[in-house]
Amino acid sequence: MNKYILTFCSLIISYHSFTLSAVGESQIYSPIPLQPNQLISDTLSSDDIPTGEGGFAKDYTIFLNKGDQIAIDVMSEDFDTVVMLIAEDGTTVAENDDAPDHDSNSLLFTRIAETGRYTIRVRAFGAVGNGKFTIQLTKLQPIVN
Repeated sequence: MNKYILTFCSLIISYHSFTLSAVGESQIYSPIPLQPNQLISDTLSSDDIPTGEGGFAKDYTIFLNKGDQIAIDVMSEDFDTVVMLIAEDGTTVAENDDAPDHDSNSLLFTRIAETGRYTIRVRAFGAVGNGKFTIQLTKLQPIVN
């Protein structure tokens, strides 16, 4: 009987040890802060957020005001970029795959409808693609005559 109790206790200790080490190794979701006009050079890799479609994504966060007119420019020579602007409630505000010049970079223009914190998600088009890229958000100024 003591043999079974000892084996059972060993299994419980092993389980808790495994659970703690698995929890300790998990990464906490933490988007990278982005400031207007700040150019960031970064890398998309398999260490980033799984998209559920076979690829990966990297998130940035920025606070924007109602009425802000913005341009988000993502450029890469390594992969076909896609950029998404996501509201605090998780809805997609805008998305762009290819810039107007028909290359594989992304250029997104939009006007902000509600003040709040937004997520900018960079991912590769399709299920594969990674490598170096740059991202920059510019607040556009209205033209005054």
